[in-house]
Amino acid sequence: MCTSILYSPKDNYFGRNLDYEIAYGQKVVITPRNYQLNYRHLPTQDTHYAMIGVSVVANDYPLYCDAINEKGLGIAGLNFTGPGKYFAVDESKKNVTSFELIPYLLSSCETIEDVKKLLSETNITDESFSKDLPVTTLHWLMGDKSGKSIVIESTETGLHVYDNPVNTLTNNPVFPAQVETLANFASVSPAQPKNTLVPNADINLYSRGLGTHHLPGGTDSNSRFIKASFVLAHSPKGNDEVENVTNFFHILHSVEQAKGTDEVEDNVFEFTMYSDCMNLDKGILYFTTYDNNQINAVDMNNENLDTSDLITYELFKDQAIKFEN
Repeated sequence: MCTSILYSPKDNYFGRNLDYEIAYGQKVVITPRNYQLNYRHLPTQDTHYAMIGVSVVANDYPLYCDAINEKGLGIAGLNFTGPGKYFAVDESKKNVTSFELIPYLLSSCETIEDVKKLLSETNITDESFSKDLPVTTLHWLMGDKSGKSIVIESTETGLHVYDNPVNTLTNNPVFPAQVETLANFASVSPAQPKNTLVPNADINLYSRGLGTHHLPGGTDSNSRFIKASFVLAHSPKGNDEVENVTNFFHILHSVEQAKGTDEVEDNVFEFTMYSDCMNLDKGILYFTTYDNNQINAVDMNNENLDTSDLITYELFKDQAIKFEN
């Protein structure tokens, strides 16, 4: 499972935790402006906006998990098995496979309003990339430099685009149902609670943080949605880039999954493989991995974005420990 957020203290930061039990060799991948984007049902794009994100590269094609483009538009795909449904080719629409959706949207759109217009004529098809890489049912969080976000879901009833008031997304159920569950936790607060249970009794508030007593802490998707929404909503605005990037990772790490806590089959555990934070205003991707807590960064603007070959960087997996003596 996964968690994605948009955090907007001054600049806008977009990113996610990728939680899974199997790694596919993900890397930081920059797709430059002149890389040839081929589609199953649409014309080839020889020129487009440059993008950076975390991706698997298969047959020299970027299968992005999440990415932003040079105009400050971000997107992340999250597991949506169950409610999610893709469709056969519809000749009345622009047909895009699920693995093409990220480059399709980032290649030409600058804002979520552009995305809404493009999706109004789009159909997401049920085709796989290859026999070895079958279809993955996803839904997507998108955000831009306005500080607003949307959720894209393809279900039995069609393709839906929802405005996202909390700038957070996890997995099942469908997004409107996730938002509805927020009401169950409306009383959760960073402040100490008032005694409304027995007002005439002298109740000892024996601990700090009792306002968060009912905040979920499980690894299930709804618990992560509630907790991430709460932490994001109450996170302070930093004074500079480093402080805001640090805040962003603390938000994501509040819902990260440690090995041993989410058993998906006998002795196989899902865990947070990586967390990333992408500055939509500056084009910088920051990341940590499960085995390396150090924040690492790749700046797309330090590359020649007018080339035609993918540019890749490894996700560091060796722990970096600074000894003080």
